[in-house]
Amino acid sequence: MNIYEETKFLMKKYQISANKNLGQNFLIENSVIQTIVDSANISKEDIVLEIGPGLGTLTKELLQKAKKVIAIELDEKMIQILTDRFCFYDNFELMNQDVLKVDLKKIIEKEQAHENHVKIVANLPYYITTPIIMKLLEEKLPITSITVMVQKEVADRLTAIPGQKDTGAITYCVYYYTEPSKVMIVPSSFFLPAPKVDSEVIHLKIRKKPPVVLKSEEMFFRIIKASFLQRRKTLANGLTNGGICSKNEAKQILEKMNLNENVRGENLTIEQFAQIANFLYEDKKI
Repeated sequence: MNIYEETKFLMKKYQISANKNLGQNFLIENSVIQTIVDSANISKEDIVLEIGPGLGTLTKELLQKAKKVIAIELDEKMIQILTDRFCFYDNFELMNQDVLKVDLKKIIEKEQAHENHVKIVANLPYYITTPIIMKLLEEKLPITSITVMVQKEVADRLTAIPGQKDTGAITYCVYYYTEPSKVMIVPSSFFLPAPKVDSEVIHLKIRKKPPVVLKSEEMFFRIIKASFLQRRKTLANGLTNGGICSKNEAKQILEKMNLNENVRGENLTIEQFAQIANFLYEDKKI
């Protein structure tokens, strides 16, 4: 039975359909499953946290490769299916939780696994991709990588080079914490039901240390957030409207860095944002 037939069988058996409110689209292409598992480089020493396993299509492959899979699923309808499918696997743990509310660090610490052997794998719902990615990064979890499938447009932003095309506020956060790379484009026809847009698998390798030296991470991320709140505004206006500094202070810093006073945040490299943050930290001493 191929994945498409298996998916149709499970949907019929349990009398379910994809939950639009939870952004469910079931993957029905085996080659994509294999690529996700391969790019995550799962071994028998690894603990895998799978977010949103759904029907368990990817879960089944992860269980063959990993020491243990901890699946976090919000939809109670999927809990019964996953429980039935994997009840005989001694390396499977299922949690009926909202990943945005669960203490992931506590879950990982309970496993007493070395951080080099903890990985996150997920087919993320489009509507909460950014909050989940930000949670995974900002909590500084003891993990080695994040391998996820997301909407292609979001993948472009997550893996962009800061200051170049497709840059967004999250680009700098991802680049600060990880080494991002694209793995493969996944056509919408590879899902049931088919979404309106294509997806893409990306791999985020957690950095051992950030690419820039900061005097204050808080100031650094405050500046970036303020710069993109009104994307078409200049950086100086963003800093002013964000309550970070006065317009005059912003212009003085830009002049010191040989940057045009009309430059926008999306045009800055991560090194330039770090330089601004360090200048302002010295002035504000927050």
